[in-house]
Amino acid sequence: MSEIALLVAATLNAGTVLGIAALGLLINERAGIVNLGAEGLMLVAAVAGFATAVHTGSDTLAVGAGAIAGGALAAVFGLLVIWLNTNQYATGLALSLFGAGFSAFVGQPYTRERLGERTSFDIPRLSDIPFFGPALFKQHPMVWVAIGLALALAWWLTRSRSGLVLRAVGESPESAHALGYPVRRIRLAAVIAGGALCGVAGAYISVVYTPLWVEGMVAGKGWIALALTTFATWRPARVLAGAYLFGGVTMLQFHLQGQGVQIASQFLVMLPYVATIVVLVLISSNAAWIRANMPASLGKAFTPGG
Repeated sequence: MSEIALLVAATLNAGTVLGIAALGLLINERAGIVNLGAEGLMLVAAVAGFATAVHTGSDTLAVGAGAIAGGALAAVFGLLVIWLNTNQYATGLALSLFGAGFSAFVGQPYTRERLGERTSFDIPRLSDIPFFGPALFKQHPMVWVAIGLALALAWWLTRSRSGLVLRAVGESPESAHALGYPVRRIRLAAVIAGGALCGVAGAYISVVYTPLWVEGMVAGKGWIALALTTFATWRPARVLAGAYLFGGVTMLQFHLQGQGVQIASQFLVMLPYVATIVVLVLISSNAAWIRANMPASLGKAFTPGG
């Protein structure tokens, strides 16, 4: 029973990384922008967060640094695709490649650094409950932040005026522009906010989830987060549920290895990516369903008066 509780706790921890990044990408896509650079954003934010944690000893400042790094890179991406109308897919891939190379270069001095002992977080009394205590109530606060963020984002997109405006921009930027909304500025704000959340996820990996800096340590999580938005049909609550599903698949490999299951380690490592491909294939088999839920202007450039 204790092993299952630890597996649940590890699933929530791993799912938090994917969930925060995917929620950021969901904001982008709700505004009609596809950002394939999440992997690069997360890598740059990971090294920025780790470096900040090494020099300041503050996890809070480290996560903030990751958010700033992710938001700044996303702003450059936004200026390119929104104002200069560069291809969103090509620009996103370029950002991902840039982030991988840049983070490897600036992160070289930090590969030998180690962070101090991590703070443990227990909710008094609740953490002592059998099974549920270690499974749910000994989590890092960012786990609960991710849950709150998903709920807040779901409310914001469906109940608030600004959230409905964002969705309108993603559905028909021409109509939103005709009504007087600054479509390009709204899209840029969405891109920066989404990049900042990817940055938070990247910093969380290097400061809390691991915690260390290794070149390429995001290891495809940015791509899985991108797939999650489609998997969840652009709904925040489903994004978080999907993140925990993929987080569980990721942690299952370590659980099985710990149990001595005789399965090739290479097969266990590829489980999350196989699951991603299978889910995307199943979803893509119903194109009409995807079109009914996908923002109508997703991936399409907009030029006022064009």
